[in-house]
Amino acid sequence: MDAYTYKRRPLSLVFYQEFNDVLQAIYFEKKIKGWTRLKKQALINGDFDMLQILSEYRKATHYKYKD
Repeated sequence: MDAYTYKRRPLSLVFYQEFNDVLQAIYFEKKIKGWTRLKKQALINGDFDMLQILSEYRKATHYKYKD
């Protein structure tokens, strides 16, 4: 087998989310892939307060919000 995750076993599932619509699942997966490691870790830990802070921090430092 020549798959990426196959070569990196053993794996452990640290987060999952159920969706009723496959398109919503794909959208969510693509969204998470663009997140920083800290945001992903906050999601895994269920630390939604930190997730909110990290989201606001990124928006505040975005080039559109700089003077």
